[in-house]
Amino acid sequence: MNVTSEPFIPSAELARPSIADTVVGHQTAPLFIRKPNPDDGWGIYELVKSCPPLDVNSAYAYLLLATQFRDSCAVATNEEGEIVGFVSGYVKSNAPDTYFLWQVAVGEKARGTGLARRLVEAVMTRTELAEVHHLETTITPDNQASWGLFRRLADRWQAPLNSREYFSTDQLGGEHDPENLVRIGPFQTTDI
Repeated sequence: MNVTSEPFIPSAELARPSIADTVVGHQTAPLFIRKPNPDDGWGIYELVKSCPPLDVNSAYAYLLLATQFRDSCAVATNEEGEIVGFVSGYVKSNAPDTYFLWQVAVGEKARGTGLARRLVEAVMTRTELAEVHHLETTITPDNQASWGLFRRLADRWQAPLNSREYFSTDQLGGEHDPENLVRIGPFQTTDI
């Protein structure tokens, strides 16, 4: 068995503008948006833990997202390489024109900068998602921050937003609020 490995690049090196897809924020405190890598799994896990009411998944799940789904996920780092934002999702295999956004998290240091929107738009404008014309996610009825984000995205993209109950409290074990399926689209990623 031949095993090859790609060179390892630490997160602090990946935060540099030459590697980042997008640089946002102020000149004195820039944030760098890029695809995640295996070195980011633990940082993503720690970020999500610090962002209630988000459901925290295992560190292993975030490692899988950072490797197996890296083309449809993004992290935002500060100049020190600390992960301050994350978005995860995937293109649905049964609906290849639809991106399902699983989680978006913005740490305290980056709140109020519009980072959540910028993370989503950074992923949606990647060439790997050129055929995507709909975005889906689930949101609990009381998560006003998420509702606000997805309403703003629909407005910016000039696309309809529809919602319906998707998972009931019973389906979620009785200890979780219901989740509504939210769908934005159709839209053109070239217009984002």
